[in-house]
Amino acid sequence: MQPILFYSTNLNAPPVSFAEALLKGLAPDGGLYLPGEIPRLAPEEISAFSDMAYHEIAFEIGRRFLRGQIDEVALKALVRSAYDFEVPLEHVVDRNYVMRLDRGPTASFKDFAARMMGRLMQYYLKAENRRLLILTATSGDTGSAIANAFYGLDQIEVLVLYPKNEVTDRQRRQMTTLGKNVQIVALDGKFDDCQALVKTAFTDPELDDLGLSSANSINIGRLIPQSIYYCYAFAKLRAGLRDDSIVFSVPSGNFGDMMGGLLAKAMGIPIDRFVIAVNENDAFPTFLSTGHYEKVAPSRNCISSAMNVGHPSNLSRVTAHYGGVMDEHGRVKKAPDLVRMNHDMVSYSVSDTETEATIKSAWQAHRLLLEPHGAVGWNGLMRYLSTQPDAHPLCVLLETAHPAKFPEKLISLLDENPAMPPSLVGLEEKAESFDSLEHDYTAFKAYLNQRYR
Repeated sequence: MQPILFYSTNLNAPPVSFAEALLKGLAPDGGLYLPGEIPRLAPEEISAFSDMAYHEIAFEIGRRFLRGQIDEVALKALVRSAYDFEVPLEHVVDRNYVMRLDRGPTASFKDFAARMMGRLMQYYLKAENRRLLILTATSGDTGSAIANAFYGLDQIEVLVLYPKNEVTDRQRRQMTTLGKNVQIVALDGKFDDCQALVKTAFTDPELDDLGLSSANSINIGRLIPQSIYYCYAFAKLRAGLRDDSIVFSVPSGNFGDMMGGLLAKAMGIPIDRFVIAVNENDAFPTFLSTGHYEKVAPSRNCISSAMNVGHPSNLSRVTAHYGGVMDEHGRVKKAPDLVRMNHDMVSYSVSDTETEATIKSAWQAHRLLLEPHGAVGWNGLMRYLSTQPDAHPLCVLLETAHPAKFPEKLISLLDENPAMPPSLVGLEEKAESFDSLEHDYTAFKAYLNQRYR
């Protein structure tokens, strides 16, 4: 079989290998890369996943997407080292579960993609004797996950931009206390401003010689690993029912996690519905219900800070997956199949007031401890199930961050201070180091030239 090539969602760049898509990050026409073919899993292959460890499932998914493009012995070693932590599936009530994606080194679901991507980049860079400068924008957990995943790698420099007033102290400290090859910049602006600076730099020909690449969810190296935990959850919960299906509730900001789910569904995982739960940045629910897309500008600052995204980059991938074309600015050049989209997913916008009420009710009713992002997802799931009174589907909420990353909110709402995971212990005592910039591309470009030339 021929290797899978990757195409740009803007359709004005040639298809490339996985390695090239991974190391470029963004296609030269400004689009995002998607696989030209999504490998299918046979029912018996999915059934076999039930007896596999997480890293073994990751290998099976990875080798199908990367066939002919990586040594399988090397890939097996990469996934084993990337996924050396547990992935709990916590039963809540009825057939409702929470998948705790917060047991990695930065207590965030971003660890799953970042650790695998970092190892893959290092593999290809060593083979090609190259260096990269990773530019990443973060609204919360991406920055710390990327910084930790790439920390100390000798062929990669990392620069992370974050909106200075929209991350928690612990989220910031997970980035700013590292040093070495990791540089952090606080931007006087919103996440969308950070993301716009990064995207502009990628398409600036005067910066080509810096070897820029991305580790945001715009990078295909983040996307494919995010499909794996959907496969894992179904395999572990299906209890031998060969014709069963599953519903996933996905708290969504930049929509990379949700796009990973769409890949899993296309591979053959019987996902009946995605509940796409967003905070007050509600561009997607409106798009899904009306077919009209208008980004939220400026993005709205909510307590679920990692989801404060007014224009999710991965919507261009979602649109392409359903036969449409959306450019990097959010302009819909060709409408997607909205009928099929509405069949596969439902989307709800959840206010801060509703988020806080959900944190309280989940704790009081089920002793289910949720941080704001998970609470948005749980609220969306409960709203969906209220429209299905006669159905009892198997449901999984993706809890994307550890509650201990939001202690002030949980103490104020529940009088509970969650125990810190090992990755957060001692952060307050470590020295921080970061720079600050205004929201201005000329100043950002000058900063890159001064620091990295």
